[in-house]
Amino acid sequence: MKKLSSPEFARLGERTRLVLAGRDPADSYGFVNPPIVRGSTVVYPNTEDFLVRKARYTYGTDGNPTLDALIAAANTIEGGAGVVVTPSGLMACTLAFLTMLSAGDHVLVTDSVYRPTRIFCDTFLKRMGIETTYYDPLIGGDIVKLFKPNTKAVWTEAPGSQTFEMQDIPAIVAAAHEHDIPVALDNTWATPLFFDAHKFGVDYSVQAGTKYYAAHSDVLIGTISARTPEQFRKLRAAWNQLGLIVAPEDAFLTLRGMRTMAVRLKAQMPAGIAMAEWLRERPEVARVLHPALPGAPGHEIWKRDFTGASSLFTIELKPVSMKAVGAMLDGLTLFGIGASWGGYESLVLPFDCKDYRTATKPDFKGPTIRLHIGLEDIEDLKADLDAGFARLRAAS
Repeated sequence: MKKLSSPEFARLGERTRLVLAGRDPADSYGFVNPPIVRGSTVVYPNTEDFLVRKARYTYGTDGNPTLDALIAAANTIEGGAGVVVTPSGLMACTLAFLTMLSAGDHVLVTDSVYRPTRIFCDTFLKRMGIETTYYDPLIGGDIVKLFKPNTKAVWTEAPGSQTFEMQDIPAIVAAAHEHDIPVALDNTWATPLFFDAHKFGVDYSVQAGTKYYAAHSDVLIGTISARTPEQFRKLRAAWNQLGLIVAPEDAFLTLRGMRTMAVRLKAQMPAGIAMAEWLRERPEVARVLHPALPGAPGHEIWKRDFTGASSLFTIELKPVSMKAVGAMLDGLTLFGIGASWGGYESLVLPFDCKDYRTATKPDFKGPTIRLHIGLEDIEDLKADLDAGFARLRAAS
């Protein structure tokens, strides 16, 4: 198998690069996949090399070949200056904040942010003397009105967690960069395959790799990609200083998942849209929040900036008791009730975000349910939900 030069590799298609990135059978005794390399201590051939740390890896917390293979795969789709890998998606979010912020700083965070990230801002960052202001996710370029002299970062998430507001990332980036403020984006929903964050000027692109990267509901992992070499230097330094090494087994499993990510996402996208269309016609459903669904909130921004969509979205039911919702969900046989998503299996999650949102209050009149459409046959999933709706009506 001939080794490609960097220019030859760069000319390949996205799916091909994902298959090839980070592996060279010649370095793995001919085996297709890079091996799992475990280790903490690195030994040196002589004193001189040790004193100047003349080695690719100086200690286990500096990385290993398995982790580097995963980084290469992430780099090939992010297209930034460099990637670090963290032990969870939440850790990727928090590391991005810690890279950008210092005591006394102010950060703007979308009100639709992933709730564990919000909790980090309200507790850890507050304890460090960092002020957080939550803003309307639909603010666009008007975010400039919220800047303070000590505003040092803007946090975005498109679409918003659970409520799926589609942010105008180009407008926010333009306003922030005019004031030399970096912008971070939780891009887990679209992945770099469907939204090229760095192309739109995003400085730190964050992924909960647990979701569509690893994709088999058995790994916790996260990634951050920096747009510029200087931003990557700061990111890598923070990563190294905190000792955020990832287990090589988790890196290996995530890399294996990424090889098929493009195929999985392009199968799950139409399934998600088809299910959203079917649910929109249900008499029990008041509203479907899926940015790729024509007529849904945020669809025009999605159509302008995104090349695809994942299969995660929310439905608002017409007013009904939570007892009836429980009857619907508890009897499902193909949808599990779970807080994660991105795997091969379908999931549902009832939620209520009105109590902790501060800048905006979603106008839901009925219960809300987030759905993740997996790789099952869609007619089987419809039948499962149809039976659930029958239980909901009977319990109402």
